[in-house]
This record gives sequence, C-alpha cells and structure tokens, in this order.
Amino acid sequence: MQLPTPSELKGKRTDLGLTQNDLARRAGVSQPLIARIESGDVDPRLSTLKKIIDVFEDVEKEDIQVGNIMNTNVISAAPEDHIDVAVQIMEKHSISQIPVLSKGVPVGSISEEMIIRSLADKKKSAVSHMLIREMMGDSFPTVSPNADIKMVSHMLERNPAVLVLEIGQVVGVVTKYDIVKLLSE
Repeated sequence: MQLPTPSELKGKRTDLGLTQNDLARRAGVSQPLIARIESGDVDPRLSTLKKIIDVFEDVEKEDIQVGNIMNTNVISAAPEDHIDVAVQIMEKHSISQIPVLSKGVPVGSISEEMIIRSLADKKKSAVSHMLIREMMGDSFPTVSPNADIKMVSHMLERNPAVLVLEIGQVVGVVTKYDIVKLLSE
C-alpha cells in the first residue's frame, strides 16, 4: 500500500473544495498541522492520515446527489397497456422490470418474475392480453433529485430501482447499475 504524498493530499483537498481549516475541523486536528503536512514539513501519524482520508471519502459521498446520476430517460409502461407491451419494452431495452406510470405518476411496477409466475397459472394467450394493472406490484420507492446517494444505496439493497420525483412527476430513475458505475468513474 502506498501512502499519499503531501502534494497528493493537498491536491485532493482542493479538488474536493475543502479549505485547510475545513479539513482540520472535520478530521479533528489543527489547521497548522494540515499546512505542515501539505508542505512536507512533518510526517503525520498513520492515525492522523487515516482521519484525513476518511474525511475525503465522506466528502466525496456527500457530493453525489441522485439528480447527478439518475437516468432521465425513464422506460415505463401504463396500467392500461397489455402485458405483451411490457414484455416488448423489457425485451427491447434488455431490462427485467419497469415502473408503471399513469400521467407521469408512479402507480406500480411490472417485472419478468411477475409475468413468469402468471404463466405458471394461466395460458400464454390469457397472460399476454391481461392489462398491466391486473398484475402489477408495488411501485418502486421515490426520492427527490437532491437525495443523498447513501440513502438511495440503502434503498437499492431491497428494491431493483428508485424513482426520482419532482413536483409529483417522475423525472428519473436510479438502478443498482448506476451506483456500480460510480466505481469506474
């Protein structure tokens, strides 16, 4: 493991928009110590370096709001659509579930799993002609565009997607894939 150099620490701090005073306060150390570490005058204790790096990680997470990573092209179906329409949408976009929206407002969700369960009980032709509202499940949870990514990450542990609402209308969607993509950026 390679420890960051003083110039790397300073660069990271400035990239995150932190002043030396901000970093010192959040890390529980003095501002003069931060200045000395960044200038290379003093080698920090490992515990102090860890505190600084923890602050950097916290600030990086704080800066990510759902509105910055959401997909604005929300692929959805309407409750009046037939199941075969939902299947075509999922197939076309290579996705396994979609929100059900009525005039931009979330009213439910439909997934491959729900459709497969119905096929076990009914004939294919009967299922494909069913209306989505007859089969749909609960809506995905919703958040505002300024919601913190940590909160949404916890919601995605139990849900396949989170819808983003603004003035009661769906303006975006966040999936587990969107969160994982953050690691490669």
